[in-house]
Amino acid sequence: MTNSFALHIPDLDLEPEPLGPDQIVSGTPEVTGKVLWESEDGRRLHGVWQITPGVVTDVEADELFVVVSGRATVEIEGGPTLNVGPGDFAVLREGDRTTWTVHETLRKAYSITLGTG
Repeated sequence: MTNSFALHIPDLDLEPEPLGPDQIVSGTPEVTGKVLWESEDGRRLHGVWQITPGVVTDVEADELFVVVSGRATVEIEGGPTLNVGPGDFAVLREGDRTTWTVHETLRKAYSITLGTG
């Protein structure tokens, strides 16, 4: 079990998390992130993630996130379109096929629960 902690998300140094070439639809988006906590079984993660402007696709895990800075439009195939910006809370479901159009470099704090496979 990890001790309780607090940190200032805007100042956090993040590490490169390269996108697969098949995920990039347009632009030259770059992703960075940092896992801050992981459960012993590896199924739950808390962290910070950032993406620079561009358009990318993804298949989501069960996730809730809060946008700290930046703006994006997240189109969910067969579902709603989410316009997110600073202070917004959002939930994605496992298996959601998404297209992220990042208008301004977006940084979010997230909590993910991975499926059992």
